[in-house]
Amino acid sequence: MITFTFWHWFGVALVLLSAEMLGAAGFLLWTGMSAALIGVLLFIFPNIDTSWQLVIFSFVTIAVLYVWWRHLQQRIDTSDQPLLNQRSAQYVGRQTVLVEPLLHGRGTVRIDDSRWQVTGPELPVNTLVKVVGLQDALLLVVEPVTQDDETEGHADE
Repeated sequence: MITFTFWHWFGVALVLLSAEMLGAAGFLLWTGMSAALIGVLLFIFPNIDTSWQLVIFSFVTIAVLYVWWRHLQQRIDTSDQPLLNQRSAQYVGRQTVLVEPLLHGRGTVRIDDSRWQVTGPELPVNTLVKVVGLQDALLLVVEPVTQDDETEGHADE
């Protein structure tokens, strides 16, 4: 059976840490640190059996990677503007006026400085509508504004 010395573990650690520089996002960093820890442990206690070295290395690596994963999960930042790059999704809930009638399920509205294709029930020009959803990310779904909706918001001109 092969016996590992602390030099072997330091070599494994060096290879893993060098490979981490190629961009493994932390996985090889912590695996290399685990190998270095086994090397230090073997330097202090030189009579640890090779099979136990591998078992300890496995458990230490799994534990450290779990802690690293948990740390990354807590660091995930949530944006205060989750719809920043989803312009059409920002318009859900807005009220505007039809600039072209809704015929056969298609029409046009103007919101801010852009014209948007809309879908919904057939409605005449200048009808006040509310954007209630999206279809295929670029087609706004609208419905006519009711009395309750008029008190909630203003129409874009």
